[in-house]
Amino acid sequence: MERIIEEIREDLSRRLTVTADRLAARTLAEDPVYAALLGRAGLRERIRLDLRQSVEGLDRALRGLPVELAEARATGALLAGAGLPLASLLRTRRRGGRMVWQTLGEAVAAHDPAALPRLLPAAAVLWDVQDQLTDALSEAYRRAETARLDHERERRTALLDALLDGAGPADGTAAELGLPERGRFAVVVLAPGASGSSGSSGPSGASGSSGSSGDPLDASDPFDAQGPRVLWRIRAEGETGLVELGHHPLESVRDALAPPGVRAGVSPVVETPADLARACRLAALALRTAPASGGPCTALLDERLPAALVASQPELAGRLRQVVLGPVLALPAEDRRVLLTTLGTWLTCQGSTTYAAQRLYCHRNTVSNRLRRLEQLTGRTLSDPAHVVELALAHAAVLQRADDRVNAPSAQAPPPAPAAPTPAGTVRRSPRPPA
Repeated sequence: MERIIEEIREDLSRRLTVTADRLAARTLAEDPVYAALLGRAGLRERIRLDLRQSVEGLDRALRGLPVELAEARATGALLAGAGLPLASLLRTRRRGGRMVWQTLGEAVAAHDPAALPRLLPAAAVLWDVQDQLTDALSEAYRRAETARLDHERERRTALLDALLDGAGPADGTAAELGLPERGRFAVVVLAPGASGSSGSSGPSGASGSSGSSGDPLDASDPFDAQGPRVLWRIRAEGETGLVELGHHPLESVRDALAPPGVRAGVSPVVETPADLARACRLAALALRTAPASGGPCTALLDERLPAALVASQPELAGRLRQVVLGPVLALPAEDRRVLLTTLGTWLTCQGSTTYAAQRLYCHRNTVSNRLRRLEQLTGRTLSDPAHVVELALAHAAVLQRADDRVNAPSAQAPPPAPAAPTPAGTVRRSPRPPA
């Protein structure tokens, strides 16, 4: 059989050129992606090389030689870099294999019709050659595609870091990430160990969230397909997500993270990519105010401003704890816990002793007695708004310190659980009338 192929080589080459033209025309008609990426001339030349590889591989296999796969690997890597889908490439190669066999039969029939029966055993050899060439091409394609995606992921990660760090021109960086020049954005920071994007960068990536592009920056997360688009990134302060809210309310971020119980901080809404670095800092600050246990774990900064104010100034917060609540903190552990819990519940209930008693499962007079003792120890009066502000901020500083200890790696005990939300219609009142 190899002798016949040698005899018809010149005629076969001419026929394969015609075959390549036919296959290129059919491919362009049925798969427009080729026209966009290669064009008719480029596709025809690529197909001609593929058909020649098949015939040369058949010739070598019939002579007991290994099939040369270097060109197939080069083709796979080249077309992966061009962005040609692998499915389109394999479909064209399967058609090319069938057309090579048809063209080979036509060339043998034209040269010596009596030799056609001797061609049949070569069919199995040709399909084996086609399989080897296709496997080599596919493997090279996937390797090149993986390398390209890794490079793109690293580039997008660097762009996202630049936005979150405020480095470089924000507009151009945002455009490369597919973000508008103006819109509604927020940043969410998850506590270390939490994950909003399985397998994310990640971000993720930085891994698809709603509106994801398949990049690890857009990894699967609690946000559904109709929710905001999120670009995730693992950073030193925790897994960080850049949220493109669109028409969604900021509360949708908390709603999405609530079912998994993720402890997180959410920044206020900003309108331009240039504001995202500030939003990132505010989200990290909001995270510091998120309760370590009990109640909602996701903190929106605008709902936690007093606690955020305390968390942003740790030195002053320490001084505030000592000056305002120092005598209370010096009490035995149980007495300290009872007074601080009562104060926190009374503050949550908007100064209602009645509602605080209901929350604490005790009599109203018991709450009043505890609060009077608190006033005596601190020298602050709960009927004085200025004193209430001091006590509220000092109490927030105590809770903040407890949360920081719980969230530290060596933490042992959880912080006091915050009181439940205030019932509707609660009236603010002091535990006793003004002096």
